[in-house]
Amino acid sequence: MSFHAKTFHNIPLSVLDLAPINEGSNPAESFQNSVDIAQQVEKWGFNRYWLAEHHNMPGIASSATSVIIGHIAGKTKHIRVGAGGVMLPNHATLVIAEQFGTLESLYPGRIDLGLGRAPGSDQATAYALRRTLNMSVEDFPMQVNELQDYFSDEPVSRVKAVPGQGLNIPIWLLGSSGFSAQLAAQKGLPFSFASHFAPGYLSQALHLYREQFQPSEQLQKPYVMLGVNVIAADTNEEAKRIATSQQQQFINIRKGKPTKLQPPVDNLEELFSPLEIAAIGEALDSRTTIVGDKETVKQGLESFINDTKADELIISSQIYNHEDRLRSYEIIAELML
Repeated sequence: MSFHAKTFHNIPLSVLDLAPINEGSNPAESFQNSVDIAQQVEKWGFNRYWLAEHHNMPGIASSATSVIIGHIAGKTKHIRVGAGGVMLPNHATLVIAEQFGTLESLYPGRIDLGLGRAPGSDQATAYALRRTLNMSVEDFPMQVNELQDYFSDEPVSRVKAVPGQGLNIPIWLLGSSGFSAQLAAQKGLPFSFASHFAPGYLSQALHLYREQFQPSEQLQKPYVMLGVNVIAADTNEEAKRIATSQQQQFINIRKGKPTKLQPPVDNLEELFSPLEIAAIGEALDSRTTIVGDKETVKQGLESFINDTKADELIISSQIYNHEDRLRSYEIIAELML
C-alpha cells in the first residue's frame, strides 16, 4: 500500500479535551474553560472537538460525556463535537443510542460517536456504573453491533432508539492496542489510536487496520486519526516547564494516586524518584508528545505525519494555566495557515 507524503497543511487537526480540573479549581470552571477553548479552536480552523469519558478521577471533569458534548455543541456553530470516547462496556447500548440520537437531532451533522472498550476506571467504579460485572470487554463487538442496529433505518431489535433510529451518526472505534484496530477494519469504520499514551503499539495497530480494512457503507477506505500530545509555547524553555503539569499527572496516575492537574514546577526531581521520571519517557515519548516552540512543534508534527501517514491528528494539551493552553492551540493553528 503506497501513500503520498502529508503535512498538517492538508490533513485536519482536532482537539481532545479531558476537561482538566486544576488544583485550586472545580468542574464548573473546567467547563467554562472548555467552552472558551472550543469557541477559539473553531475560529482557528480545527476540525473536531472530542471529550473523553473518565470516572473517579479528581482531575478530569468529563465523566458525563454526552452532557458536556451537548453543552459544547450548543456554544459553538460548526465544529464537529463528539466522544473520544464513550467507554461502551460501562453502558447499556440503548442508552448511548438515545443520548447520541438526541445530540444528533439537536445538532444535525455535527456529532461523532467514538467508542472505547476499556472501562476507563477501576473495578469498584465499574461496578458503581453498571451494578454488575457480567459485561466485559470481550462483549464489545456485540455491543457495537447492537448500537449500529439501533441507528439503522430498519432495526432488527424489537426495542427502538427514539431518537436514534435512522440517524447518520458516524461511529469511530478507539483503541490503544491491536484489538480495536482489527475490529474497526472488519467493520469498515474509522479508527482513532491513542498514540498519545500508548505509542509502543502504534505501528502494529496501523498495520492491522490498513491491511485488514473492509469497505462499508460508512467508509470506503481506511481512515486513521492519531492522538498526539502537543505543548507549545513561545520558547522551548517555557514549553518544557509547562509540560511538567502533564508529567506530574501521568506519574500520579501510574502510582494509583490521581490528583487534580498540578501547577508546573521547575524541577521534577524534587517530587519524584528517578525511576518514576524514567517511566514518563516510555509512555510520553518524543514522537507522540511534542513539547517546544513553534518551530519545534512544526518539525515534530511533520515528522509524525510523514512516519504514520495519518489522515487526521487529534491533539491533547494537558496544560495547567488556561491562557497557556489557549496559546498552545493558537501556535498550532498558526502552523495550519
